[in-house]
Amino acid sequence: MRHKPGPEGSAEETVKDIRRATRKRHATEEKIRIVLEGLRGEYSIAELCRRENIAQRLYYSWPKEFLEACKKRLAGDTSRHRVQLRDNPR
Repeated sequence: MRHKPGPEGSAEETVKDIRRATRKRHATEEKIRIVLEGLRGEYSIAELCRRENIAQRLYYSWPKEFLEACKKRLAGDTSRHRVQLRDNPR
């Protein structure tokens, strides 16, 4: 049975909003470090995720993003590189 939200919204929505607002956002450098550590294979992914305090599901999404970005870069998509060169004159 589903409850209709009251005038102030449902408690479920409030909890979701709080979780979204307090969710940890990982820096790109931190993601790369963790992905490379996982690829090295010195520790199991489960152990690495426990140590870094991240969910395994989250970890497994990062190598996919990492490899897709590498593939685009190797295919010649250098738009980000060009922007960096314009911002940093030599």
